[in-house]
Amino acid sequence: MIQNSKQKTWTDEAGMEIPFTRITAEEKNRERQAAKLLADAKKINSMLAAFKDNVSETCTQVYEAYMASRKITAPMKGNFTWYNFDRSIKIEVSVNERIEFDDMSLAACRSKLNEFLEGAIDSKVEFIKDLINEAFTTSRGRLDSKKVMSLLKYKSKIKEPAFSEAMDYLEQSIRRSTSKTYFRVWEKGKSGEYEAIDLNFSSI
Repeated sequence: MIQNSKQKTWTDEAGMEIPFTRITAEEKNRERQAAKLLADAKKINSMLAAFKDNVSETCTQVYEAYMASRKITAPMKGNFTWYNFDRSIKIEVSVNERIEFDDMSLAACRSKLNEFLEGAIDSKVEFIKDLINEAFTTSRGRLDSKKVMSLLKYKSKIKEPAFSEAMDYLEQSIRRSTSKTYFRVWEKGKSGEYEAIDLNFSSI
């Protein structure tokens, strides 16, 4: 709550009402300056949110125009990068999809993988042992979903029944709970390297 000189009392953090005559000049100054900074921060946040919407709409329009020019109908999904004519400006759209796993299906997957690892493995696919162990190594009690998902690309290459069943269970366990889209604007510097314009859209 912003408090001012028109009030006879000010309320402190404990809910106590303090007579205005007891408020020091330094406390009054901090109240004014904090209120100004809060108002400016909210204004900038609102402008940034509006700019993010504009970036999103512009990227969608550019993507759809590109596809329409080639008579392709495909909604924009996943990552997308585009440039201006001389490639001095780069715009990136990246989608971060959060993947979680159903515990029971994942437990069945791990059981089948253990069965696979305990059996005789063809020397040609010996490398998969390390990949499996690494995929199920936890960090702070959490699995790295990307490492776990990377096992799926070997489904068609490794013909062992236990491994195939494990991949079936893994596919069944996948839950895509949320996704977040990030936008980045880059400008090519004098050195020829792209430099990011610092826009913290992630929390908006």
